[in-house]
Amino acid sequence: MSAVSLSYEFCARTDTGRVRKNNEDAVGVDVQAQLALLADGMGGYNAGEVASSMAISFIQSEMGRWLAQAGPKPKALDLRRAMEICVDNANQAILEAAESNPQYLGMGTTLVVGVFQAQRLMLGHIGDSRCYRLRGGNLEQITRDHSWLQEQIDAGLITQQQAAVSASRNLVTRALGVEELVLLEINEFEVRPDDLYLLCSDGLSEMVAHAELAALLGARSSLEEKSQRLIEAANNHGGRDNISVVLAKASTTPRKQGLMSRLLRV
Repeated sequence: MSAVSLSYEFCARTDTGRVRKNNEDAVGVDVQAQLALLADGMGGYNAGEVASSMAISFIQSEMGRWLAQAGPKPKALDLRRAMEICVDNANQAILEAAESNPQYLGMGTTLVVGVFQAQRLMLGHIGDSRCYRLRGGNLEQITRDHSWLQEQIDAGLITQQQAAVSASRNLVTRALGVEELVLLEINEFEVRPDDLYLLCSDGLSEMVAHAELAALLGARSSLEEKSQRLIEAANNHGGRDNISVVLAKASTTPRKQGLMSRLLRV
């Protein structure tokens, strides 16, 4: 009898959209480390592009190195701390770049970072870029926006419907590279076979309704096709912002046991 483990497939794609001239989003995947990242930059004179690119390259490199050294099953507390340290270091690097280049002053970026290991997802985020999970046909947003509008919704001052058409929907309450201290919100999730995770910038989530996202993710198609259709849908609805997606699919993988293992089970 064979044991069952989870394997992960990844796909990342980014698009400028139909209105913006520059793409200030950045995405990254380290397949070996099972690490997925997405950032949505902000700031004038292409500074947002610099901030998001710095965040992805720095965190992907540092986390990839740490995960390679930590082995396949690091303790949850150690993994959380490593994520926090990597993000703090990236925050300082972006701040220092802004201080030494006046044209970059005020730049920052959102961040979503996911580490997939066995049946566990350790998910960190800053700002209003999101992570969704499709499980059993049900699509759920598993991050909570760090935004002024989300705070208004939580306080019962406005409804979700009012928030969707608000002129203040792009005001974030946390961003990487803006202040000396930044708080990475980290949550741990159990991963089940056939789970599909979507990391995305608001260029997707603001342009494509929840029901349409669920239908596109649930369609019988490859991750490459899903990512392309998600971006096409956002562009078809106006493509007012840069659009980025990272997909991660969990699948069962039969793992053959060696002779000694089989003998011990008899």
